[in-house]
Amino acid sequence: MLCEAMLNLSRHPVLCAFSKWQAETPAPVIAAYSICLLVAASVYHFIAGAAFSSVITMSAIVQCLGLSILSIQVLTSRSAAGISAEALKLDAASIAFRLSSTVWLNGYLPVDASGDFAYQFFDACSLFVVLWLLCRVLVTHKSTYQAEEDACRASTVVMACFVLAALLHADEDRRPIFDTLWMTGLFAGVVAVLPQLWLSSATGKVEALTSHYIAALALSRVLSGMFMWAARNHINCLPWVGGINHAVVAIFAAHILHLVLLADFAFMYMRSAFEQGFGSPLDLRSVEGACV
Repeated sequence: MLCEAMLNLSRHPVLCAFSKWQAETPAPVIAAYSICLLVAASVYHFIAGAAFSSVITMSAIVQCLGLSILSIQVLTSRSAAGISAEALKLDAASIAFRLSSTVWLNGYLPVDASGDFAYQFFDACSLFVVLWLLCRVLVTHKSTYQAEEDACRASTVVMACFVLAALLHADEDRRPIFDTLWMTGLFAGVVAVLPQLWLSSATGKVEALTSHYIAALALSRVLSGMFMWAARNHINCLPWVGGINHAVVAIFAAHILHLVLLADFAFMYMRSAFEQGFGSPLDLRSVEGACV
């Protein structure tokens, strides 16, 4: 009976997909996941003291993981095909704007000890990885970069995000310019996925590691949203209309928008993962055809 139960368990679709992913995934990627889990657990237990507020630091760690996986793809393939430089520019702007506040102001930091240095450290690591990726995409592997398909322009998006942030920012830093920059970073991070999705839809294919990168960004946003939900009663602003806290509304609308933008991709990603394995490229045309 026990052997039969173990045999049936081994045939479970989730375990089969995981086994296939483990067999197809490069060792550096498995190492990246393992290191991420180890680092996250260490920060949570030994630095944050298991405080819930450290979930925002976990968000930064997961974002760093996603970017690291994308860098592994570039290193192993020696190609920039399928990677949006405009998305990377928005990621870089988002992290830089956020760091302009968090490295010296306390308004948007977790209250546990991970807010003293760990949160900023992982954001700085992510910024370094993004800049390295941009160098690889735009310089080292420029011949393989799909510039024509990468049509979204990061500069225009950043300007729009800044204007919205100037109108909707909170007052946690008590310094309007840095409150605005933090909110600009949030908005830019939310829409940073759009150029990547646009490029992927234009080419009709998403490399396996690019899918992992996009999924990591989604998980990072979920963790960030959890922190903001817990802190919602402590986020202040000067209301425009009555007692409506427009900053809280803007923050949660941004998080929800990010997940809505990724909803269709997430469905196709999971469908492909269970049918072909987590280590297989995502063929958007074939998945969309199967869904019709």
